[in-house]
This record gives sequence, structure tokens and C-alpha cells, in this order.
Amino acid sequence: MKTMELVFLLIFFPFTLSVKHSLKFFFTTSSGAKNFPDFVVVMLIDEVPTGYYDSISKIPEAKQDWSQKMLEDDPQHLEWYTQKCLSTQYSYKAHIDILKQQLNQTEGVHIFQRMDGCEWDDETGKVNGFIQFGYDGEDFLAFDLKTLTWIAPKPQAIITKHKRDRDRAHNERWNYYLTQGCPELLKTYLDYGKSSLLRTELPSVSLLQKTPSSPVSCHATGFYPQRAMIFWRKDGEELHEDVEHGEILPNHDGSFQMSVDLNLSSVTPEDWRRYECVFKLYGVKDDIVNKLDKAVIRTNWGKTGILNLQLLFLKTSLAQ
Repeated sequence: MKTMELVFLLIFFPFTLSVKHSLKFFFTTSSGAKNFPDFVVVMLIDEVPTGYYDSISKIPEAKQDWSQKMLEDDPQHLEWYTQKCLSTQYSYKAHIDILKQQLNQTEGVHIFQRMDGCEWDDETGKVNGFIQFGYDGEDFLAFDLKTLTWIAPKPQAIITKHKRDRDRAHNERWNYYLTQGCPELLKTYLDYGKSSLLRTELPSVSLLQKTPSSPVSCHATGFYPQRAMIFWRKDGEELHEDVEHGEILPNHDGSFQMSVDLNLSSVTPEDWRRYECVFKLYGVKDDIVNKLDKAVIRTNWGKTGILNLQLLFLKTSLAQ
């Protein structure tokens, strides 16, 4: 089931750097897909999977100990979540059938998705709500909170846009939920899950190199939360050339990993000491700084290097 959840999540946006707390619901309705439920809902708090539902079990499942306790303490919330999933399931099955007719699609696999939720900055109190739809992997419709109207990036969505724009009362309800109801729900979740969601874990940071001519990768793993950044700098100044940043990726234990590569092809050996890798974690004052030093680089030549890289690749494969 974990693999299936990851497939649905990765259809949407990759993890991004943010200083805000977030609550997101991902709804996925599919047609023609074999060996998958035709409806799936995943709930995330600060990008951590917290709740799950699919059309096969039809029973919401808590993905964290604290979210399970919340459902046990508040049965009405479990009922709300169940009804939200059920009503959306039947509604979106009709939506995808209508879209297939409009686009004259009779065969193949088709996917209709919705992402809605909110972000809340616990320092400034600023709230931002969002809802957007996708069809077959492309943007289809999005809600503009400023005007309470809908944006249609595709001609096929124009009809739906005009229909939704005319339903002012429905748009007002979306406005209330995204700017008030969702942030309050997010705060409740954060309070229940504070021992996990609001924790801080520093990573282990290593310098890795496959061959003597390969870029040196600065790899950080085991950090939480995912609001972090890693970069190379020279003589105290951040580098933007000859560097390649990797995405923030989840580990199997709920922590995260990321890396940044430095191309040393034009760097002389005597200049290595001018370079260093810096890892910053939001909310932590002190950075983790690793000097570029051949003596500490883990490589895949030599027994020690091979063992270290094998361990790294094992950790990476478990995280995916």
C-alpha cells in the first residue's frame, strides 16, 4: 500500500522549501486503471502522510499514531472524514465520465485529481488557501481566492469555469473553508501531532564521490522538518555555478534527505580548502558546515569507500 500511496502523491508537486505549516488533501479518481482503486484520498500535514482512504476499503486509515488517537478521541471527526471521502468519490466518478464524453475519449487510462488545503505561518499568522484540479497529468482548473472565480488554463475547462463562476454561494463556501475552516483544522492536527510534526532532527552530512573525476556530492540524510537547504560556498560566498541541486526526498522513517553536487573539473587541488558545504535547517541557529577535504570524502574505490557507498545506496533505496 505504501508504494501505491507514493505513486499518487508524486503525480502532484515535489517537496518545496517553505517556512509554513500545511494541510493538503489529494483526491485521485481513475478510469481504466487495473490493479488500483478507482478512488484514493491522501491527507498530508507538513508533507507527512497522515490519513488514507480508498474505494476498496471505504474506511479512513490513520497513518500516524497521533492521528489515530485523534480519531479515537473525536468520532465525529472520523465521520466527517468518511462522508467527505464518500461524497467526493461518487461525485468525481461522474466528473470523469463527463470529461471523457466532452473529449471524446472511449478507451485508455484517465485520471482526474483535486488538491486542496491551506498553509499557515505560525510566525506571522498569514493564511493561504488553495484548490486546483488536474486531468491526465495536466492542470485543468484552479480557484482564485482574491476574486472567488475559477481559472481555466485549458480550453476544455472553459465550460466548467463558467458554470462554477455562476455558483457564487458555492464559491463563498470554498472561501470560508480555505481561509478559516482549513487553518483551524490544521492547528488542531498540529496540536495533536506536535511531538512528531514539530520536532527537530539534524542530519548526518557526508561528502561522496564515485570516481576521481566525478562531482563531489554533499549528502544530508535524516533531517526533519523538510524545511531545509543545502549548498556549496567558496570563500564564504554561496556558489551558483558548477553546482547541481537535488530534490528533497523522504526517508522510510519520516525524515528527509537531499544533496548538492559540486563540479571540481576547473578547481585546482590547492583551492579545495576554499570550498565548503553548508546545511541549514529552519528553526535551528547553527549550520552544519563540511570543509572540502579529500581525506573525508567517501568514494567507491577502495574497500572502505565501496562499503560506505553500498550503505548509502541501501538507505536511498529504502527511502523510495
